[in-house]
Amino acid sequence: MREVRVVLIGGTSNTGKSTVAEAVAGRLGFEHRSTDGLARHPGRPWRTPEHEVPPHVAEHYGTSTTDELLASVLDHYERLWPRIEELITDRAGSGAPGLVLEGSALWPARVARLTVPRTAAVWLTADDTVVRDRVRAAGRYEEATDAERHLMDRFLARTGRFQKLMLEAVDALDLDRVDTGGGRTVAEVADAVLTAAAAQARPGRRLPHRSNAT
Repeated sequence: MREVRVVLIGGTSNTGKSTVAEAVAGRLGFEHRSTDGLARHPGRPWRTPEHEVPPHVAEHYGTSTTDELLASVLDHYERLWPRIEELITDRAGSGAPGLVLEGSALWPARVARLTVPRTAAVWLTADDTVVRDRVRAAGRYEEATDAERHLMDRFLARTGRFQKLMLEAVDALDLDRVDTGGGRTVAEVADAVLTAAAAQARPGRRLPHRSNAT
């Protein structure tokens, strides 16, 4: 692999970013971090054994339209970008510890404008049905109340719209993306991410005459 000190992994929620980023970081001996750790937008609106949905999160998803939910998260990512860019620049420097940074906040147009050396970027995608099934499994949709299902459905509506816009941006800018569906294992997706990262001249930018990683 060429000298890469920062690997960026973007994508919408529940496409496997965290799991794949952890695998990539393990192979490279890099640290793994999420953009959520810098400043978190209202989290996932479903209960887990360790986590109840906070009232403000339930209100956010329960009372907002899909357009409002999308605008809210995009505004949050725009405000967060200076901190992300500062972190990338710091960790790409010579002698700095390597970093695999993942998160939906890695918006394609902003990443594509980076001029930071030793940085690669890949976006993960998944079919809407794959994302839906993962969210419903995590939230125990079949056992949930109607109100809890409504919150998950609103989250999924925003997630689907986000991925559509993200894919349009990735393809318009001719950036690397990897599909995580089709029964691909985490190891196989990590392989694809590393292959793409090794061949990039700039963050996300494929070399001429090389097909997109899918």
